[in-house]
Amino acid sequence: MSSILEQLEAKRNEARLGGGQGRIDAQHEKGKLTARERLDVLLDEGSFEEYDLYKTHRCTDFGMQDQQIAGDGVVTGWGTIHGRPVYVFSQDFTVFGGSLSETHAEKICKIMDLAVQNGAPVIGLNDSGGARIQEGVASLGGYAEVFWRNAQASGVVPQISVIMGPCAGGAVYSPAMTDFVYMVKDTSYMFVTGPDVVKTVTNEVVTAEELGGSSTHTKKSSVADAAFDDDIETLLETRRLFDFLPLSMHEKPPVLPTTDLPDRIEPALDTLIPDDPAQPYDMREVITKIADEGDFCELQKDHAGNILVGFIRLNGAPVGIIANQPMVLAGCLDIDSSKKAARLVRFCNAFDIPILTLVDVPGFLPGTAQEYGGIIKHGAKLLFAYAQATVPMVTVITRKAYGGAYDVMASKHIRSDVNYAWPTAEIAVMGAKGASEIIYRKERDDPDKIAARAQEYEDRFANPFIAAQRGFVDEVIMPRSTRARVIRAFEMLKTKKVAAPLRRNDNIPL
Repeated sequence: MSSILEQLEAKRNEARLGGGQGRIDAQHEKGKLTARERLDVLLDEGSFEEYDLYKTHRCTDFGMQDQQIAGDGVVTGWGTIHGRPVYVFSQDFTVFGGSLSETHAEKICKIMDLAVQNGAPVIGLNDSGGARIQEGVASLGGYAEVFWRNAQASGVVPQISVIMGPCAGGAVYSPAMTDFVYMVKDTSYMFVTGPDVVKTVTNEVVTAEELGGSSTHTKKSSVADAAFDDDIETLLETRRLFDFLPLSMHEKPPVLPTTDLPDRIEPALDTLIPDDPAQPYDMREVITKIADEGDFCELQKDHAGNILVGFIRLNGAPVGIIANQPMVLAGCLDIDSSKKAARLVRFCNAFDIPILTLVDVPGFLPGTAQEYGGIIKHGAKLLFAYAQATVPMVTVITRKAYGGAYDVMASKHIRSDVNYAWPTAEIAVMGAKGASEIIYRKERDDPDKIAARAQEYEDRFANPFIAAQRGFVDEVIMPRSTRARVIRAFEMLKTKKVAAPLRRNDNIPL
């Protein structure tokens, strides 16, 4: 018996070495952790239960039958993060460059099926050269099986992708279908075709970093939600994000204990809005002042800065936050900000996370670039997402809420549950000067008359009370009391139930 146990331990040790010590050392020299070391950081200590440790590929072409390595380039199983279960896979670049084979895909598919069956999130740590060329169409079929499961799991269990190395070709579509994508600066990249193919086809000379590095995907493409300095920071931030998410659509988001009083008053908010309506202020300050312990888990921070999205906690409970940012483009909605916000609204609605919307929006960004780029359809994505949402929604208008953008940003008319306004709120079709020039177009050549008309319009409409008189705003509140009022509103909305119309699926304007 003892010899059999020794053989088992020897097999385990061999399998855990992956591609061997030499390749492990090469991984470390690049500043990267191995697949197993990453799981040690991501998961609670001692919680990892591995599946298919000894599984190998079945390929016999190109001499592959002589290159059998246990695990076949991916470590799969489940563990816990702060005591809550999660299914994981971690691609091992030391084994065939982490390339995906038919059996590699089978291992990933197994844990995805278990995640949906048992109601637990999936986190994938991606570090792969793509499809295993030696297997041809079998590896492509493996990718398609993973893609299908990504689609089936969407809205059922949260899915997080962490890009920790190369991710090329078909490999990028699985992360793109997951809910959140994190990257590691300087060592990870994503692209459909690499620099060599780009040069051949389009004659463009571009580096891998320029084509698909973390800067590209966090600032330009918005494929990634955030990027961090190294493997360890990225994995710790993944743990932080995980704490805001429910295990599945059938579970409530986790409520954590907090020492931050729910009725805490913030006097600084009373003086945050400048007297000059053209002067910006930082909406991030509003978010951190009302959040538990000032903690804001921001997503897509470097993309579409005119809107802020992410998660906060209010009295311990996770809340999704959408907020116009006056510091960038005066907080206007444009193509990128509309898509960015719509994505989070739909995620929150899928997983029963309440939504808080902070509004300071002068309208949609004008210009030919926006119109040619489809601002109408992209803006409609945000409108559609809010109009379809059935989770508890609270809206606070801090300053401007003009035109169609007022409607889009979780107004009462598209079924936000509780709508507050600060006394500094301005709810109108447009700004006073523009409105006056249209209403009194015959007086446009007289600056003094137009200025007087604009002041008249501002006195009449640049306040929240006209909307409050019609019931479009439930209450005009003191800014200092925002945290307390919002927490009470969400507490009251805990039992909200809305029956959605019966249909196969909606047809969001994509």
